[in-house]
Amino acid sequence: MLRLLGILITVLAAIAAAVVTWPQFFRLERTFPIAQIVSLRGPLTVAFAALFVIMLLLCAVRALRGFAASIAVIAAVAAVAGGGILLARGIGGDPLPTKTADAIRVMTWNTAGAATDPQLIAKTAVAMQADVVALPETTIEAGEAVAIAMREMGSPMWAHHEAYPGWAANSTTLLISPDLGDYAVVESTSGDTTNTATVPTVVAMPVDGSGPTIVAAHAVAPRQDDMDQWRESLTWLGDQCASENVIMAGDFNATVDHMDRLGVDGGDLGRCHDAAVAAGAGAVGTWSTGWPSLLGTPIDHVLATDAWTATGAVVLTSLDQSGSDHRPLVAQLEPAAR
Repeated sequence: MLRLLGILITVLAAIAAAVVTWPQFFRLERTFPIAQIVSLRGPLTVAFAALFVIMLLLCAVRALRGFAASIAVIAAVAAVAGGGILLARGIGGDPLPTKTADAIRVMTWNTAGAATDPQLIAKTAVAMQADVVALPETTIEAGEAVAIAMREMGSPMWAHHEAYPGWAANSTTLLISPDLGDYAVVESTSGDTTNTATVPTVVAMPVDGSGPTIVAAHAVAPRQDDMDQWRESLTWLGDQCASENVIMAGDFNATVDHMDRLGVDGGDLGRCHDAAVAAGAGAVGTWSTGWPSLLGTPIDHVLATDAWTATGAVVLTSLDQSGSDHRPLVAQLEPAAR
């Protein structure tokens, strides 16, 4: 009886390990609670490694040797697979390349409302030579303060925004350098909706039709009661990447695991590709600042269509005490060779 119980537990453990390691295979990556578990890929990999060590120690107990060895093999395979996925997406470490004349630097930072000083946001954006700054959870008043401070530092910006009723988390601000031309916020309909659910996204298009559509994205967090709205928002954001020339940045409350099957023509989300993954920093956590970066969750992204090539990306870990629970992400995009 105990042997049969051990076999059953081993089989269930193998299935569970496979599901949380690669839920895309089972089409469960956007299903509660698998979506929440897979978002913690770094801690999950560490947990499997720890389980492997514990099971090895239990192999010393003769009565448990077979069972412990089986679980150890499962844990080892899951830890190696998880670690391999993290390494493939990139653990960062490389600085941004020198900014060229044609390059666009894009910064995204969920500022957690009034928790982050606009002066600090401005100094960071100027230091990173940002041309586009996506600021989820930032009111237009705070965004204008950032733009004014950047102007005084020699880097003027136009401020655009969308807001839902309520507190600062229901606002998203987008700053765009005048060097990129004049932009206007537009209403973009997809699936009978004109924006992301619960929290807003800013869609800005060039007034003269020349240049990329720029999107400051914010999707609601995948809490149990908000799963439908979260899935709908990711689909809507993917639809914004349907045209040829789009740059999208913001807090997606989703990792690239959750974007599986939402890509088109080889893209990660719609026709857009994740700049951090392309530049070797896709596994560096942007949330939460309370976790080491390699144990955090990369839910903030810079995405772009094939009109752009990501030549570098960096998650700024030096601002973890700034007030926000998110880290800024900066990516450099170059026009793709034609």
